[in-house]
Amino acid sequence: MQDPVADRPRADQSGEGGRRGEGEKKTLLGKYELGRLLGCGASAKVYHARDLRSGRSVAVKCMARQRVLKAGLGQNVEREVAAMSRLRHPHVVRLHEVLATCTKIYFVMEFAKGGELFSRVARTGRLPDDLCRRYFRQLVSAVGYCHSRGVFHRDLKPENLLLDDSGDLKVSDFGLCAVSSPGGPTQVLHTLCGTPAYVAPEILAKKGYDGAKVDVWSCGVILFVLNA
Repeated sequence: MQDPVADRPRADQSGEGGRRGEGEKKTLLGKYELGRLLGCGASAKVYHARDLRSGRSVAVKCMARQRVLKAGLGQNVEREVAAMSRLRHPHVVRLHEVLATCTKIYFVMEFAKGGELFSRVARTGRLPDDLCRRYFRQLVSAVGYCHSRGVFHRDLKPENLLLDDSGDLKVSDFGLCAVSSPGGPTQVLHTLCGTPAYVAPEILAKKGYDGAKVDVWSCGVILFVLNA
């Protein structure tokens, strides 16, 4: 894998700021104080953390290099960095920086205090119409912006939509995205990816597809889920 953080500073292999005494919290490269585990997947864990310079809350996505390589996810990580680095939108989770040690890769990202939209729907059931409209407008605005920047998410679902402390929606998790030149010709994609309940029929049929159109399909399914 071409190292997505080849020009970034390295530290010790553990990524910890030396040995911790009893009661001391773990720090990442002396820059972030790591807190509770927010979630974990097959290849990554996400932690709440505090920026020791500014005091702000951030989310830190931690990936083991060898696990990424063995799973053949090197290009996915590179695309995720490339995509998030070009996106600056109020309804897209922002990537603050990428750090690395000899064994780990870390994405330091905007922290969305409200958690997943999926959890909100699971907890309360059908959302009020005005809230559905608010979330859908924010989702469409974010997705349209991503497309204008040549980024196609390909895994839009309520689990990948977060809520900040103001209750506004943030699109997250670009691990399966496709990236192209902004304003370039439409690229026919072939990778079978996404979550079955939310993917467009042409993906399931294993046909070539337009990344923008399949994202729009997923947005429609999300709107149905919010209103169900």
